[in-house]
Amino acid sequence: MIKSILPLSSIIALRFLGLFLVLPVISVYAINLEGATTTLVGIVIGGYALTQMIFQVPFGVMSDKLGRKGTIIMGLVLFALGSLICALSTDIYTLMLGRLLQGAGAIGAVVTAMISDLVKEEQRPKAMAVMGMSIAGAFALSMIAGPTLGAAFGVEFLFYITMVLALVSIYVLVKKVPNPPHITHTYNGKINLKEVLFNSNSIKMNITNFLQKGLMTFAFMIIPMVLIKNFQWEMSELWKVYLPAMIFGVLAMGPAAVIAEKKGKFKEILIIGILFFAVSYLIIGMSSSATVFAIGVVVFFIGFNMHEPIMQSLASKFAKVHQRGLVLGVFNSAGYLGTFLGGVIGGIFYEDVSLSTLVIVIAIVCVLWAILIVTMPNPAKKRFAYLSLDEYSLEKSANLEHKAIDEWYVNNTENVIAIKYDNDILDEEAIKNLLK
Repeated sequence: MIKSILPLSSIIALRFLGLFLVLPVISVYAINLEGATTTLVGIVIGGYALTQMIFQVPFGVMSDKLGRKGTIIMGLVLFALGSLICALSTDIYTLMLGRLLQGAGAIGAVVTAMISDLVKEEQRPKAMAVMGMSIAGAFALSMIAGPTLGAAFGVEFLFYITMVLALVSIYVLVKKVPNPPHITHTYNGKINLKEVLFNSNSIKMNITNFLQKGLMTFAFMIIPMVLIKNFQWEMSELWKVYLPAMIFGVLAMGPAAVIAEKKGKFKEILIIGILFFAVSYLIIGMSSSATVFAIGVVVFFIGFNMHEPIMQSLASKFAKVHQRGLVLGVFNSAGYLGTFLGGVIGGIFYEDVSLSTLVIVIAIVCVLWAILIVTMPNPAKKRFAYLSLDEYSLEKSANLEHKAIDEWYVNNTENVIAIKYDNDILDEEAIKNLLK
């Protein structure tokens, strides 16, 4: 499992590292470009997320129909091209164009779906946790590397790095990632769009991703601006805030992932993280010194890193095998819509509304968000039976239409039939008897 997942996790980590590198410094960089306003800076910060949102579902569906690898390569090429345009830009509008093109390479859901293809169901939580931790690790590293490299070599240098990272990812994909198995499922290629879009648990996860990413983007807009404008810091000093935030965030990440995945306490971890968001924004908005402000940033990073390793895994648990690309596409689109609006709304209101008022509104939203998650059940643990088609025939597959069986599909590459079932109602021996 690890041999298959690590290359894919490295691809998604490299891509997110490229995106995250500029987040700590892009607002103070963009505001000094020709034609810049705080509203346009907000669009630049969240702009890549607008095109991510638009193309996430089409890329997910394309990967379901035409294959994962080719779709991922197409997305990485677009991301590299957008990074190059950002590096060469001298005005706010060219930078905005580059950011929009960066986002057009919407491969997040495709990589997640490919991981789901390559590992068995019972291993998938571990695989998703590996991917989530790689994203969180890239996030943590970028908090230090971005301000440090940006101050030393210029923010343009960071965009050149993102371009190189995208090209390295293509090499890793082609040379190191195995092809996913060919799967035939029981749904004859038909996707019930209503079932995907109106699943109550998926809706709650989509709202969670929307709010989490929106709060992240707004945080990255105000953190460098407040420290530089209000507390007279230099860009080269931003690491003094991001380093402790990264350390505490990473320390929180491991226990949160273990409690969620091993103990099945996904809902509880989400709620704790949300409460950290509310407290962090109240501290940030009410702070009168850089020290108190930095404490608020640390609290925010703890909450964010508690969420990040489990988000994709939890969303995938509400997707059937033939719907993963679409379900995760919708999930990621919701997150990118949050990223875009977090930057845009932050840019619009930052100068016109006091920060103390904004953070009170955010805290109220967080309380309502936590109440919503209370109503979401933790996903039930299911088991999978993998039966060789050399021993069991599909002639009696009609018997698998059983209330204890969630779904089944045929892995043609490995010549097995995979059956997802409720062990409280049926055991594996009973399932074997259904096919005899």
